[in-house]
Amino acid sequence: MAAKLERRDFLKLSAAGLASSALGGCATTSAGKTDAATPKPASGPSSAAAANRRVLGRTGLQLPVVSMGVMNADNPNLVRAALDGGIVMLDTAHGYQDGRNEEMLGTVLPERKRDSFVLCTKVFLSTMDRKTGLFSKETRPEEIGEKLEISLKRLHLDHVDVLYLHNQSVRESALLEPLLKAMVDCQKAGKVRFLGVSTHKNEPDVIRAAIAAKVYDVVLTSYNFRQAHHLEVQKAIGEAAAAGLGVVAMKTQAGVYWDKEKTRLINPMASLRWSIRDPNVHTSIPGFTTLEQLQADLEVLRNPAFGPDDQKALEQPPAVTQAGGFFCQGCDGCKGPCPKDLPIPS
Repeated sequence: MAAKLERRDFLKLSAAGLASSALGGCATTSAGKTDAATPKPASGPSSAAAANRRVLGRTGLQLPVVSMGVMNADNPNLVRAALDGGIVMLDTAHGYQDGRNEEMLGTVLPERKRDSFVLCTKVFLSTMDRKTGLFSKETRPEEIGEKLEISLKRLHLDHVDVLYLHNQSVRESALLEPLLKAMVDCQKAGKVRFLGVSTHKNEPDVIRAAIAAKVYDVVLTSYNFRQAHHLEVQKAIGEAAAAGLGVVAMKTQAGVYWDKEKTRLINPMASLRWSIRDPNVHTSIPGFTTLEQLQADLEVLRNPAFGPDDQKALEQPPAVTQAGGFFCQGCDGCKGPCPKDLPIPS
């Protein structure tokens, strides 16, 4: 359990400038009219921070380049602090912490105006084979809507902004027609604004499937400097952005540590800046569980430019090899030695 972060403690720290960095004001169109689809933070505008917003593809949402991956967070006061500090988008999933993650958010979100935040959640179907990435014949498309209903009750919301088909690794599954129809049905019912797909493995194939589907509005993909195939991911991201999809980067911390023993910490701000230096990445969802980690992310939000110091910080220590690192490449090379044939990467 994270140490309890009282709201008043964060406000004291805000005097040092955290809260003043909040991205404020409504977005305006070229005609100068307010874009109702854009979240409206409560804090006053900051010209420096406002410049660090990007449009999430055809959704039209203008978001800070840093958002919050809520997956491991269990402290509602940390979420409050993030929202007060200028973060707008919160990313969770139906299955995170066996549902407790959404329930925790459900204690915070009713306190906020609905247009002041963007909420994304994900649905993973248990009938997907984690080894092949394919769905079995027993797959029930209606499970998507059923899980979404549970998520909405946990979150105390009548709709989510983005619903992802979670953890897709092959083109066929991302394009499975019954699942796409089930997601569109949720959207037509007004329970979802935008549809997306998330991918941790074979990302270029899944991203291109998202383009081909012409149903998805957003793609959430692993993207960091330690990916052996990051240039391929970068190319696919560019294609997605050109096709109008919103692009969200995850796994930006590249495993957090250089080594399996967790003795060499990767510079968290440099690794985050590396991912968002790509203009086709519209926002990112680094996970954090402490105030100190939040402060680091807000510093990147204020100063996202990737510079020489960041590049130097990401130079791999001589004692660490790529193969011996702590970041999973999704190559499946570790599955062979397992006598129980467990889906180790998953």
